[in-house]
Amino acid sequence: MAKVKIEDLLSTGAHFGHVTKKWSPNFKPYVLLEKNGIHIINLEYTVDCVEKAKAFVSNIVKNKGEILFVGTKKQAQDIVQQEADRCSMYYIVERWLGGTLTNFSTIKKSIKRLKLLEKEGSNLYEHMTKKETQMLNREKIKLADQHRGIKDMRRLPDAIIIVDAQYEDTAIREAKKLDIPVVAIVDSNTNPDKVEYPIPANDDSIRTIQLIISSLADAIIQSKKNIVESEKDSNLDKTVSTSSNPNLPKEELEEE
Repeated sequence: MAKVKIEDLLSTGAHFGHVTKKWSPNFKPYVLLEKNGIHIINLEYTVDCVEKAKAFVSNIVKNKGEILFVGTKKQAQDIVQQEADRCSMYYIVERWLGGTLTNFSTIKKSIKRLKLLEKEGSNLYEHMTKKETQMLNREKIKLADQHRGIKDMRRLPDAIIIVDAQYEDTAIREAKKLDIPVVAIVDSNTNPDKVEYPIPANDDSIRTIQLIISSLADAIIQSKKNIVESEKDSNLDKTVSTSSNPNLPKEELEEE
């Protein structure tokens, strides 16, 4: 699993923070210097934070955990959906619905409604007028847009990966209430202490978002591969151990 390099981050403009007058004082440890009224982010810290975040998400996956990617700002939507799909995790790229985490039981009912509307051969549409059918179709399209990345999410996630901790403040506050740890790209206008695993970087750069989110997705994919390989090795050891034991009765050998 390749480590993110400072040179890679530099080429994406990850070091450019916000204008100095809009900064969060809590971000000071990650500031390298001020230049032309803009804070320059110390990318050595960014590399360290990315590696810590990768280790964290890898451990979550290792323990059979599930991760939710969140990126509803325009620059992040396509990247978040693509990378979440690539590592087979959930995502939200449309507007964050208040209560998505704290009122998850209601969200599940809404998803159940969506699946009913999408079900082929459903008798829901029987004996309905054309106008009523159109209303149901509009409802289906709306729910499909809202829930397309979490339609199969049956429980709360074990961790959340967020692009722009300032923009997704509602999601972070809900996660905090439920003690769900958050990994987030944090720019200089945001308090990094609001999340457990901040990654200081330019959260408006599409290339920076792509580099960091794809790196986290790679860590998830690698962790899944390690699990599969470990299970294969375990099953192989068990088979070898059984076949090499002459004291086992024939019946037990056949059963195993």
